[in-house]
Parts: sequence; C-alpha cells; structure tokens
Amino acid sequence: MTKIWAHRGASAYAPENTLPAFELAIAQGADGVELDVQRTADGHLVVVHDETVDRTSDGTGRVVDLTVAELRRLDFGDGARIPLLDEVLRLCAPTGMVVNVELKTSIELYPGIEQEARDVVEAAGMGERVVFSSFNHYTLAGLRGQVAPERLGLLFADGIHEPWEYARRFGAGALHPGLHLLQLPGYVERAHEAGLLVHVWTVNDPGHMALVAAAGVDAVITNHPDAAAAALR
Repeated sequence: MTKIWAHRGASAYAPENTLPAFELAIAQGADGVELDVQRTADGHLVVVHDETVDRTSDGTGRVVDLTVAELRRLDFGDGARIPLLDEVLRLCAPTGMVVNVELKTSIELYPGIEQEARDVVEAAGMGERVVFSSFNHYTLAGLRGQVAPERLGLLFADGIHEPWEYARRFGAGALHPGLHLLQLPGYVERAHEAGLLVHVWTVNDPGHMALVAAAGVDAVITNHPDAAAAALR
C-alpha cells in the first residue's frame, strides 16, 4: 500500500514545518512526515524550508546568520515557533511514523550537517525510521556507509537519464522524484526492478494521488494527508 507522508507536516492547514503542522499530520493519520533542516549561527539544527525566514515568519534574515534564541522570538504563523529537529523527532518517536529529513544544502552548504543530523536522529532513537534526502547529492554521499541505503533518498526536480542506474552507482535505496517525472514511461517499474523505493513529491490533487498509487509508488508526499487518506485507503 502506498504510504502517506505529510509535506512539512499537514501544511495545507497549519503553518509549515511547525509543531502544530506535525501534530495535525499525526491526527490525520499520516504514515510519515517530511521536513527541512537548516543550521543556525550557533550550530542548532532547526526545521525550516527557506534559507531566510522572510516568507514563513514575521522576521527577516538568513537562518545561518541568526541564533536559535533570535529565531525562537519570531512568529512562524499563528504564534508557532521554529522547532528544533530534535523536538520534531521526539514528537514522532512514539507514533511509529517515518520522518523524511531533507537536508537543505543547495544554497548554504552547512559543512558537516549530515553528521550532525545523523547524531540528532540517533540520540532520539529514530535511526531506523528516518530517511535522509537532499537535492545536493554531495551531502548524501557523506552518509554512505553510515546509514542503510534505503535511508538515503535522492531528490530530483529535473529528468535524469536512468535514475535507477545512477542510484545503484551512488549507493542510495530510494528515489524522490517530482510528480511530473512520473510521466516518463515505466519510471516506477524500472525503479522497483532495481530494488529502489519511490517517494514522490508533492502530490496534492486527489486524482494525481490515485494515479501515482496505481503506478505503485511507495509513498506520496502531500500537504493534504487527510485527502490522501480518503483517496488511497
């Protein structure tokens, strides 16, 4: 059965990447959550999508230039504060959910963030239930040999020729393609033949949910976990 992962939590209904969004994802029956990680000026791993706080909070500035205390003073929507990665992991730990940790290293490289994130995950007892993903595959390469291949998800926004072959050479066990890439004939079948999992983003239309589920994807990443549950279960 296709799993449902809540994109930045149940972000259609609550401020993205906040504890209320993740709590709502749990309440709506999601099988997992997807979140984004950046690093503060004083070395804390926080859950926020953009490199700046301008879009998602009442503040301004780059995450990398702000301390966690400065970030905590900002309102990220409806009074919600920015969470630490550890806080979200501990919220999800009792639920059995998978947590997809996307390391946001395409603009700010955050040297060493992959090891820091792994340490936080292990300390939270979530080592077997976290999938690390990134558009920056150099970052994921830093985790090879330290986590199982199925816990490495290669994110793609553009077409890559035979991504299943690339994943095999890379040593990753999962592909995270954008929804539009599933238009390529046989995408999911070829990936599965290569022993790969397919977690597709971001699927918000119920019709698309049914189509990708029929194609056999292993997880849909969606802002609407309740709608996905209605369409897929």
